[in-house]
Amino acid sequence: MTELANISVTTLDGRTQTFGSFLGKVTLVVNVASKCGFTPQYTGLEALYRKYEARGFTVLGFPCDQFGHQEPGNAAEIRSFCSLNYEVTFPLFAKIEVNGPNTHPVYRELKQQAPGLLGLQKVKWNFTKFLLAGEQRVVKRFAPTTKPEDLADRIEALLGG
Repeated sequence: MTELANISVTTLDGRTQTFGSFLGKVTLVVNVASKCGFTPQYTGLEALYRKYEARGFTVLGFPCDQFGHQEPGNAAEIRSFCSLNYEVTFPLFAKIEVNGPNTHPVYRELKQQAPGLLGLQKVKWNFTKFLLAGEQRVVKRFAPTTKPEDLADRIEALLGG
């Protein structure tokens, strides 16, 4: 088990669980926002989730308001927006920070495992993606411009298919 397994996360509806509850799954962790140019990626993220969930895959969405105030909503507004506009059923968590002194521990660990360009750990924008193998090891980090559907082959390979 990695350090990730012991980190507490809070769901959008206020329940606390450990990141370890996702052990054994192929996991795509994404910092999301409702007013971003990349927001339509919710469609692709949900499609991946629905296609592969039964085989041991999940998407974890972490709303973040650190980039251009693109996630101004509270938990209820975020849930409503995602449900009504994109029919999101994958797990969503409470709003967090992914950079700076208040970086959520999950993102601190993800950035250490998979730094960005030039070894920088900073997340550059919303919809940065981290693909994790079943034991919660980061396999690869993807830029916000990487479309969710472009990850299907990698997910398939990690799921053994």
